Amino acid sequence: MTHPPKGSAAPPGQGAPTMPAVPAQSGPPRPPGGSPLAQGGFGTPPVSPPAPGAAPRRTAWAEGVDRLRAAATTEPGRLRIIGALLALLVVAFGSVTAWQMTERSAAADNVLHSSQPLSASAADIYRSLADANTAASSGFLAGGQESKATRDRYEEDIRTAAAKLITAANSSEPGSPAARTISRLNELLPEYKGLIERARANNRQGYPLGGAYLRYANDTMQHEMLPKAEQLYKSENRRLNADYADAKPYPWAAIALGAVALGALAWAQRRNYHRTNRVLNQGMAAATAASLVVLLWLTVGHTVARSGLNESYDHGVRSLNVLHDAQIASLKARGNENLTLVSRGAETKTLADKTTVDLYDYGFDQDMKTLTKGLAVAADLANDRSGEQPVEAATANMKVWKQRHAEARRADNDGEYQLALDRVIGSPDKKPTGECFDGVDKNLGIALTHEQDEFQRAAGGGLDAMTGLPLGAAVLAVLAAAGAVLGIGRRLSEYR
Repeated sequence: MTHPPKGSAAPPGQGAPTMPAVPAQSGPPRPPGGSPLAQGGFGTPPVSPPAPGAAPRRTAWAEGVDRLRAAATTEPGRLRIIGALLALLVVAFGSVTAWQMTERSAAADNVLHSSQPLSASAADIYRSLADANTAASSGFLAGGQESKATRDRYEEDIRTAAAKLITAANSSEPGSPAARTISRLNELLPEYKGLIERARANNRQGYPLGGAYLRYANDTMQHEMLPKAEQLYKSENRRLNADYADAKPYPWAAIALGAVALGALAWAQRRNYHRTNRVLNQGMAAATAASLVVLLWLTVGHTVARSGLNESYDHGVRSLNVLHDAQIASLKARGNENLTLVSRGAETKTLADKTTVDLYDYGFDQDMKTLTKGLAVAADLANDRSGEQPVEAATANMKVWKQRHAEARRADNDGEYQLALDRVIGSPDKKPTGECFDGVDKNLGIALTHEQDEFQRAAGGGLDAMTGLPLGAAVLAVLAAAGAVLGIGRRLSEYR
């Protein structure tokens, strides 16, 4: 019978008994003094700090970069990266092309269908108001014998001005300066008509008060209505110039991206040739062809559009502006000529050299200087015989007008008022200045119609050159990206 050895030491060859290992618990550490529930504790337990020497957790971006770097060490991985970059470049090229050309096409459309017609309408408002004032003064000089033609011309001008104001109001933004100008003109127009009617009524009865009413109506027109109409005209011209500025610049961002995309495609095909000795990769060749078509279409199409827009401005808008100014100057000159006889020296002006002159006769001289300069510029801008002929005819009428006006002024200054009146509004056998004014106005109208047609032809051609380019560029870019991906996929299939 054996007995265990005395003492606490373990027998040789046997270790001290140990407690079984307890796996780590996922719950919070138990605080001393009881459980959290027993102590009423709530909330998220503190996070244990990482063990000393443990590697920090890596971000998704770093892991992605590592995967990309690892993929770049193999040919299939490099091909996938090249395919993705080519597709991205081509799609970016198409997107930027579509975006830039959509903006330019919209601006060119505004030039043709919005801003230029509105500019012309504003000029018509100015012309109609000035012509109405001229017709009213001509009718006043005729006294009770005002002709039906003169009366009808006045009424037609007032109706035209009112209709054009409605058109301008519909196209202007509420609360804008243009809208406020139009609103004020709408208020002044009936006031002016009322003054003219009072002038006619008193004139038919032989009351001198009629002349005062007419001069007051003319002051309202010259100092309030026409300046506001001119302000509206200049505002619409600024809008027109802004649309030209948006439509004409070259889309350099799209052109640069197109060049980069073509360069990348050429490099990828050259790389493919050197590694496989295959001359043609059909997918990448198709992508190159589609990208080249977009780039050529973009460059040539916008160049043609820009040329058309430049022509429409140089031989359309500029000529129209000069002719409008010349026509307005002729209308104001005619009105001042009539008012010189109406006022009979009642309105004077003191010049810088202390010389006193008739206010309206001085205004006539200034307007004729403006008309002379305008006709000379219009003749220089005319680029064909159809545009030159009416300007030359208007210039000839203007020269005769100056001669006849000088004769009328001599008669008036000599006290022969009736002879002066006949030389201004008399019958054709009296050789009145009215015939010359009508000739100037008629020929300027012909020239304006011709230049308006020239503008529409050139601007329409510029807009047509950009038609379909935004959508076509987007479609071809998608096809080019698909071709590049398919071409790379064909190479990748050789590694499977």
